[in-house]
Amino acid sequence: MPPETASAAEAAPRNEHSRGRRVGSWQEHHRWSAAASLRRLAARPLGSLLTIAVMGLALALPLAFYLLLGNVQKLGDALGQSQAISVFMQPGQNAQQAQLLARQLGARPEVASVSIKTPQQGMDELAKMQGFSGALQTLDSNPLPYVLQLQPRAELSAGAVTQLVADVRGMRSVDMVQDSGSWRQRLDALLAVGNRAVLVLASLLTLAALLVVGNTVRVDIASRSEEIGVLLLVGASGAFVRRPYLYAGIWYGLFSGMLAALLAVLIELALAGPVAQLSQAYDGKLQVGGLPLWLLLAVPLAAAALGWLGARLVSAWQLRKAV
Repeated sequence: MPPETASAAEAAPRNEHSRGRRVGSWQEHHRWSAAASLRRLAARPLGSLLTIAVMGLALALPLAFYLLLGNVQKLGDALGQSQAISVFMQPGQNAQQAQLLARQLGARPEVASVSIKTPQQGMDELAKMQGFSGALQTLDSNPLPYVLQLQPRAELSAGAVTQLVADVRGMRSVDMVQDSGSWRQRLDALLAVGNRAVLVLASLLTLAALLVVGNTVRVDIASRSEEIGVLLLVGASGAFVRRPYLYAGIWYGLFSGMLAALLAVLIELALAGPVAQLSQAYDGKLQVGGLPLWLLLAVPLAAAALGWLGARLVSAWQLRKAV
Protein backbone atom coordinates (compact mmCIF):
# COMPACT_ATOMS: atom_id res chain seq x y z
CA MET A 1 0.00 0.00 0.00
CA PRO A 2 1.43 3.43 -0.92
CA PRO A 3 2.32 5.69 2.05
CA GLU A 4 -0.26 8.30 1.06
CA THR A 5 -3.06 5.72 1.01
CA ALA A 6 -1.99 4.28 4.35
CA SER A 7 -1.93 7.69 6.04
CA ALA A 8 -5.37 8.54 4.63
CA ALA A 9 -6.77 5.24 5.87
CA GLU A 10 -5.38 5.91 9.35
CA ALA A 11 -6.70 9.49 9.40
CA ALA A 12 -10.28 8.51 8.53
CA PRO A 13 -11.00 6.63 11.80
CA ARG A 14 -9.41 9.46 13.75
CA ASN A 15 -11.65 12.00 12.04
CA GLU A 16 -14.74 9.89 12.69
CA HIS A 17 -13.73 9.48 16.32
CA SER A 18 -13.09 13.20 16.68
CA ARG A 19 -16.45 14.03 15.09
CA GLY A 20 -18.20 11.59 17.39
CA ARG A 21 -16.54 13.17 20.42
CA ARG A 22 -17.65 16.63 19.31
CA VAL A 23 -21.24 15.47 18.83
CA GLY A 24 -21.20 13.75 22.21
CA SER A 25 -19.78 16.85 23.87
CA TRP A 26 -22.41 19.01 22.16
CA GLN A 27 -25.21 16.73 23.39
CA GLU A 28 -23.76 16.62 26.87
CA HIS A 29 -23.60 20.41 27.05
CA HIS A 30 -27.23 20.66 25.93
CA ARG A 31 -28.28 18.29 28.70
CA TRP A 32 -26.19 20.19 31.23
CA SER A 33 -27.56 23.56 30.06
CA ALA A 34 -31.16 22.36 30.33
CA ALA A 35 -30.62 21.00 33.84
CA ALA A 36 -28.52 23.96 35.00
CA SER A 37 -31.03 26.54 33.77
CA LEU A 38 -33.85 24.67 35.52
CA ARG A 39 -31.84 24.63 38.75
CA ARG A 40 -31.30 28.40 38.44
CA LEU A 41 -35.05 28.92 38.16
CA ALA A 42 -35.60 26.76 41.23
CA ALA A 43 -32.89 28.63 43.14
CA ARG A 44 -34.95 31.85 42.99
CA PRO A 45 -38.54 30.56 43.25
CA LEU A 46 -40.26 33.88 43.92
CA GLY A 47 -38.78 35.70 40.95
CA SER A 48 -39.31 32.71 38.66
CA LEU A 49 -42.92 32.28 39.76
CA LEU A 50 -43.65 35.98 39.24
CA THR A 51 -42.20 35.88 35.72
CA ILE A 52 -44.13 32.72 34.87
CA ALA A 53 -47.34 34.18 36.36
CA VAL A 54 -47.07 37.40 34.34
CA MET A 55 -46.42 35.50 31.12
CA GLY A 56 -49.16 32.97 31.89
CA LEU A 57 -51.76 35.67 32.48
CA ALA A 58 -50.70 37.49 29.32
CA LEU A 59 -51.13 34.30 27.28
CA ALA A 60 -54.37 33.29 29.01
CA LEU A 61 -56.23 36.50 28.11
CA PRO A 62 -56.35 35.83 24.34
CA LEU A 63 -57.51 32.28 25.08
CA ALA A 64 -60.31 33.62 27.26
CA PHE A 65 -61.44 36.09 24.58
CA TYR A 66 -61.23 33.38 21.93
CA LEU A 67 -63.42 31.16 24.09
CA LEU A 68 -65.91 33.98 24.59
CA LEU A 69 -66.17 34.82 20.90
CA GLY A 70 -66.56 31.17 19.95
CA ASN A 71 -69.48 30.78 22.32
CA VAL A 72 -71.09 34.01 21.14
CA GLN A 73 -70.86 32.57 17.64
CA LYS A 74 -72.62 29.42 18.82
CA LEU A 75 -75.24 31.52 20.57
CA GLY A 76 -75.94 33.15 17.22
CA ASP A 77 -76.23 29.68 15.70
CA ALA A 78 -78.79 28.71 18.31
CA LEU A 79 -80.81 31.85 17.70
CA GLY A 80 -80.73 31.32 13.96
CA GLN A 81 -77.42 31.55 12.20
CA SER A 82 -78.93 31.16 8.76
CA GLN A 83 -80.49 34.10 7.01
CA ALA A 84 -83.92 32.50 7.17
CA ILE A 85 -86.70 34.45 5.47
CA SER A 86 -90.25 34.04 6.77
CA VAL A 87 -92.90 34.64 4.09
CA PHE A 88 -96.40 35.22 5.54
CA MET A 89 -99.12 34.54 3.01
CA GLN A 90 -102.29 36.58 2.87
CA PRO A 91 -105.19 35.43 5.08
CA GLY A 92 -107.50 32.99 3.40
CA GLN A 93 -104.83 31.26 1.29
CA ASN A 94 -105.20 27.47 1.33
CA ALA A 95 -102.68 24.63 1.33
CA GLN A 96 -102.70 24.27 -2.45
CA GLN A 97 -101.81 27.92 -2.94
CA ALA A 98 -99.08 27.64 -0.32
CA GLN A 99 -97.57 24.64 -2.11
CA LEU A 100 -97.73 26.49 -5.44
CA LEU A 101 -95.90 29.48 -4.00
CA ALA A 102 -93.35 27.17 -2.37
CA ARG A 103 -92.62 25.56 -5.76
CA GLN A 104 -92.23 29.00 -7.38
CA LEU A 105 -89.82 30.16 -4.72
CA GLY A 106 -87.90 26.87 -4.65
CA ALA A 107 -87.27 27.19 -8.39
CA ARG A 108 -85.34 30.42 -7.88
CA PRO A 109 -81.55 29.93 -8.06
CA GLU A 110 -81.01 32.02 -4.93
CA VAL A 111 -83.12 29.73 -2.73
CA ALA A 112 -81.60 26.61 -1.18
CA SER A 113 -84.77 25.19 0.41
CA VAL A 114 -88.38 26.06 1.21
CA SER A 115 -90.52 24.65 4.01
CA ILE A 116 -94.20 25.26 4.76
CA LYS A 117 -95.58 25.94 8.21
CA THR A 118 -99.31 25.39 8.42
CA PRO A 119 -101.64 27.56 10.54
CA GLN A 120 -102.13 24.63 12.91
CA GLN A 121 -98.38 24.30 13.42
CA GLY A 122 -98.19 27.99 14.19
CA MET A 123 -101.06 27.66 16.66
CA ASP A 124 -99.32 24.72 18.38
CA GLU A 125 -96.15 26.78 18.76
CA LEU A 126 -98.11 29.64 20.31
CA ALA A 127 -99.85 27.24 22.68
CA LYS A 128 -96.47 26.13 24.04
CA MET A 129 -95.52 29.70 24.91
CA GLN A 130 -96.27 30.84 28.41
CA GLY A 131 -99.33 33.11 28.62
CA PHE A 132 -100.84 32.23 25.24
CA SER A 133 -102.66 28.98 25.98
CA GLY A 134 -105.61 30.65 27.73
CA ALA A 135 -106.03 33.34 25.11
CA LEU A 136 -105.99 30.85 22.24
CA GLN A 137 -108.89 28.88 23.74
CA THR A 138 -111.19 31.87 23.29
CA LEU A 139 -110.67 31.96 19.50
CA ASP A 140 -113.43 30.60 17.30
CA SER A 141 -111.09 29.90 14.37
CA ASN A 142 -107.41 29.86 13.54
CA PRO A 143 -106.42 33.35 12.34
CA LEU A 144 -102.83 32.42 11.44
CA PRO A 145 -101.81 32.26 7.76
CA TYR A 146 -99.54 29.82 5.99
CA VAL A 147 -95.87 30.70 6.47
CA LEU A 148 -93.07 29.72 4.12
CA GLN A 149 -89.53 29.46 5.49
CA LEU A 150 -86.97 30.33 2.82
CA GLN A 151 -83.33 29.40 3.20
CA PRO A 152 -81.08 31.40 0.85
CA ARG A 153 -77.95 29.77 -0.49
CA ALA A 154 -74.93 30.15 1.77
CA GLU A 155 -72.80 31.83 -0.91
CA LEU A 156 -75.27 34.67 -1.49
CA SER A 157 -74.08 38.14 -0.68
CA ALA A 158 -76.02 40.51 1.56
CA GLY A 159 -77.13 42.50 -1.49
CA ALA A 160 -78.45 39.40 -3.22
CA VAL A 161 -80.44 38.42 -0.12
CA THR A 162 -81.89 41.94 0.08
CA GLN A 163 -82.94 41.74 -3.56
CA LEU A 164 -84.52 38.32 -2.94
CA VAL A 165 -86.55 39.74 -0.05
CA ALA A 166 -87.73 42.65 -2.23
CA ASP A 167 -88.79 40.26 -5.01
CA VAL A 168 -90.76 38.06 -2.61
CA ARG A 169 -92.50 41.07 -1.07
CA GLY A 170 -93.77 42.00 -4.51
CA MET A 171 -95.57 38.69 -5.07
CA ARG A 172 -99.37 38.80 -5.15
CA SER A 173 -100.19 36.21 -2.48
CA VAL A 174 -97.59 37.47 0.00
CA ASP A 175 -98.76 39.59 2.89
CA MET A 176 -95.48 40.19 4.77
CA VAL A 177 -91.85 39.10 4.60
CA GLN A 178 -89.70 38.94 7.69
CA ASP A 179 -85.95 38.79 7.07
CA SER A 180 -84.04 37.44 10.05
CA GLY A 181 -80.72 37.87 8.31
CA SER A 182 -80.27 41.58 9.06
CA TRP A 183 -79.59 41.08 12.76
CA ARG A 184 -77.34 38.16 11.87
CA GLN A 185 -75.32 40.38 9.58
CA ARG A 186 -74.89 42.87 12.42
CA LEU A 187 -73.85 40.07 14.75
CA ASP A 188 -71.35 38.77 12.18
CA ALA A 189 -69.94 42.28 11.81
CA LEU A 190 -69.54 42.56 15.58
CA LEU A 191 -67.90 39.14 15.71
CA ALA A 192 -65.52 40.16 12.94
CA VAL A 193 -64.54 43.22 14.96
CA GLY A 194 -64.14 41.02 18.03
CA ASN A 195 -61.94 38.54 16.16
CA ARG A 196 -59.75 41.36 14.90
CA ALA A 197 -59.55 42.81 18.42
CA VAL A 198 -58.54 39.42 19.81
CA LEU A 199 -55.85 39.12 17.14
CA VAL A 200 -54.46 42.55 17.99
CA LEU A 201 -54.67 41.84 21.71
CA ALA A 202 -52.95 38.47 21.28
CA SER A 203 -50.15 40.14 19.30
CA LEU A 204 -49.63 42.80 21.96
CA LEU A 205 -49.69 40.31 24.82
CA THR A 206 -47.33 37.99 22.94
CA LEU A 207 -44.95 40.92 22.55
CA ALA A 208 -45.33 41.62 26.27
CA ALA A 209 -44.46 38.01 27.11
CA LEU A 210 -41.47 38.23 24.78
CA LEU A 211 -40.25 41.36 26.56
CA VAL A 212 -40.74 39.77 29.98
CA VAL A 213 -38.56 36.81 29.04
CA GLY A 214 -36.00 39.05 27.40
CA ASN A 215 -35.72 41.31 30.42
CA THR A 216 -35.41 38.36 32.80
CA VAL A 217 -32.64 36.83 30.72
CA ARG A 218 -30.94 40.22 30.39
CA VAL A 219 -30.84 40.61 34.17
CA ASP A 220 -29.48 37.08 34.53
CA ILE A 221 -26.73 37.71 31.98
CA ALA A 222 -25.85 41.03 33.57
CA SER A 223 -25.45 39.35 36.97
CA ARG A 224 -23.01 36.86 35.45
CA SER A 225 -21.03 39.25 33.29
CA GLU A 226 -17.70 38.37 34.90
CA GLU A 227 -18.27 34.64 34.46
CA ILE A 228 -19.23 35.20 30.82
CA GLY A 229 -16.12 37.34 30.28
CA VAL A 230 -13.89 34.56 31.56
CA LEU A 231 -15.57 32.02 29.29
CA LEU A 232 -15.09 34.24 26.27
CA LEU A 233 -11.42 34.83 27.19
CA VAL A 234 -10.66 31.10 27.30
CA GLY A 235 -12.17 30.66 23.83
CA ALA A 236 -15.79 29.66 24.47
CA SER A 237 -18.06 30.31 21.52
CA GLY A 238 -21.09 32.55 21.69
CA ALA A 239 -23.41 29.57 21.20
CA PHE A 240 -21.75 27.79 24.12
CA VAL A 241 -22.15 30.79 26.42
CA ARG A 242 -25.75 31.62 25.61
CA ARG A 243 -27.06 28.03 25.54
CA PRO A 244 -28.07 27.94 29.25
CA TYR A 245 -29.95 31.21 28.84
CA LEU A 246 -31.81 29.88 25.82
CA TYR A 247 -32.95 26.93 27.89
CA ALA A 248 -34.00 29.32 30.63
CA GLY A 249 -36.22 31.10 28.10
CA ILE A 250 -37.66 27.75 27.01
CA TRP A 251 -38.47 26.80 30.62
CA TYR A 252 -40.10 30.17 31.26
CA GLY A 253 -42.22 29.85 28.13
CA LEU A 254 -43.14 26.21 28.72
CA PHE A 255 -44.29 26.75 32.31
CA SER A 256 -46.16 29.95 31.46
CA GLY A 257 -47.91 28.20 28.56
CA MET A 258 -48.96 25.39 30.88
CA LEU A 259 -50.28 27.98 33.33
CA ALA A 260 -52.20 29.76 30.54
CA ALA A 261 -53.80 26.48 29.42
CA LEU A 262 -54.71 25.69 33.03
CA LEU A 263 -56.30 29.12 33.51
CA ALA A 264 -58.31 28.67 30.31
CA VAL A 265 -59.64 25.33 31.58
CA LEU A 266 -60.52 26.92 34.93
CA ILE A 267 -62.44 29.67 33.11
CA GLU A 268 -64.39 27.01 31.23
CA LEU A 269 -65.22 25.23 34.48
CA ALA A 270 -66.29 28.50 36.12
CA LEU A 271 -68.69 29.21 33.25
CA ALA A 272 -70.06 25.65 33.06
CA GLY A 273 -72.94 26.26 35.48
CA PRO A 274 -74.33 29.49 33.96
CA VAL A 275 -73.85 28.10 30.46
CA ALA A 276 -75.87 24.98 31.35
CA GLN A 277 -78.71 27.17 32.61
CA LEU A 278 -78.59 29.24 29.43
CA SER A 279 -78.69 26.08 27.33
CA GLN A 280 -81.77 24.88 29.22
CA ALA A 281 -83.45 28.21 28.53
CA TYR A 282 -83.07 27.49 24.81
CA ASP A 283 -84.37 23.90 25.14
CA GLY A 284 -80.89 22.46 24.70
CA LYS A 285 -80.39 24.09 21.30
CA LEU A 286 -77.43 26.10 22.56
CA GLN A 287 -74.37 23.88 22.29
CA VAL A 288 -71.52 25.68 24.03
CA GLY A 289 -68.04 24.27 23.61
CA GLY A 290 -64.67 24.86 25.18
CA LEU A 291 -61.26 25.35 23.70
CA PRO A 292 -60.11 22.46 21.50
CA LEU A 293 -57.60 20.04 22.97
CA TRP A 294 -55.06 20.68 20.24
CA LEU A 295 -55.01 24.37 21.12
CA LEU A 296 -54.48 23.68 24.82
CA LEU A 297 -51.59 21.36 23.94
CA ALA A 298 -50.12 23.79 21.42
CA VAL A 299 -50.05 26.76 23.80
CA PRO A 300 -47.16 25.47 26.00
CA LEU A 301 -45.13 24.52 22.92
CA ALA A 302 -45.73 27.88 21.27
CA ALA A 303 -44.90 29.67 24.54
CA ALA A 304 -41.66 27.67 24.83
CA ALA A 305 -40.71 28.77 21.31
CA LEU A 306 -41.59 32.33 22.26
CA GLY A 307 -39.39 32.12 25.36
CA TRP A 308 -36.52 30.76 23.30
CA LEU A 309 -36.89 33.63 20.81
CA GLY A 310 -36.86 36.28 23.54
CA ALA A 311 -33.82 34.73 25.20
CA ARG A 312 -32.07 34.36 21.84
CA LEU A 313 -32.51 37.99 20.88
CA VAL A 314 -31.47 39.40 24.25
CA SER A 315 -28.54 37.03 24.81
CA ALA A 316 -27.13 37.77 21.36
CA TRP A 317 -27.36 41.50 22.03
CA GLN A 318 -25.82 41.21 25.49
CA LEU A 319 -22.94 39.06 24.30
CA ARG A 320 -22.14 41.50 21.51
CA LYS A 321 -21.79 44.18 24.17
CA ALA A 322 -19.53 41.93 26.23
CA VAL A 323 -17.15 41.18 23.36
